[in-house]
Amino acid sequence: MKRYLFIILKREFKNEKDKISDSHKKILWINKSAPSLGDSLMDLSSRVLIESKNIDLLTDKKNSFIYENDDIFKDTFHETRDLLGKVYDLIILDSYSTRTIRLKNKLFPNTDFVSMFGFFNGPEVNRVLFSFHRLNNLLGKKIPSAEIENIARPSMSITNVKSIKLPNDYIAIALGGEWEYRTYKYWTELVTIILREYKNINVVLVGSKNGKDYANSIMSKFPKHHILDCVGKYSFKETAKIISKSNIFIGCDGGLMHVANCFERILVPLFARLEPKMQLTKTIIAYSEYDKDNVSNISVDAIIRNFDRAFKASKK
Repeated sequence: MKRYLFIILKREFKNEKDKISDSHKKILWINKSAPSLGDSLMDLSSRVLIESKNIDLLTDKKNSFIYENDDIFKDTFHETRDLLGKVYDLIILDSYSTRTIRLKNKLFPNTDFVSMFGFFNGPEVNRVLFSFHRLNNLLGKKIPSAEIENIARPSMSITNVKSIKLPNDYIAIALGGEWEYRTYKYWTELVTIILREYKNINVVLVGSKNGKDYANSIMSKFPKHHILDCVGKYSFKETAKIISKSNIFIGCDGGLMHVANCFERILVPLFARLEPKMQLTKTIIAYSEYDKDNVSNISVDAIIRNFDRAFKASKK
């Protein structure tokens, strides 16, 4: 009710549309409500459905670099002042949050708009599937649900890593995490078994600075083995490039897992609280483990069993 009244107060009710029409050639997508990297990749995943449109993006500063040189978005902005004087036929809003409505009303008070989440707020959903089904509806494409299940996944452009020589074949393991319940503690034990059971396997460690202690622990134990430490050394897009070349990705539910989804890697993902079906789609090959409280409750043996399945699948 609060959001509904705010739309009326801002005189935006008259601008709301229920479809993206052929006349909407130049579009701005405002994606500000979900600031995490993973949510951004999921919410904007359906942009691949848009054809014959000139589309720009306004998003948070910390996410804007992901969409530089994007295949769909022509220009990406994070400062509202950079949009002054620009003209659009339509605005796509991520939701009817007061923040988003206020931003749209300030920049383009007379421009038509549609919304992805609309008034929907609260319950967790599979954001990739929601994004694809909603945009499919807005575009009037009528793509069957079963077909959407087969194409729905996030995507992103990547940056070449010039200062590193990667092995020809390797698995990528993502260390660290922002949330304690999604940060696995037993990577050293896991790597010990992988190196012992899978001869001549190459392991590349990835992650941000919060995974550095785990990386140091592993490297101190296996200094001469086939392990390359890339944790905290490269940008997000450079790390995405490293992941894109791997055979298998092992890691917890988080931004780097969604990166692996972008490049059709085989996953061994670890989940807590949110079940795998809330983050993955049918087109993603994943051998998942889940705990209702904390990923560190997942046993090393369980991960190894799934890794073995993933390893055999990668050989096929």
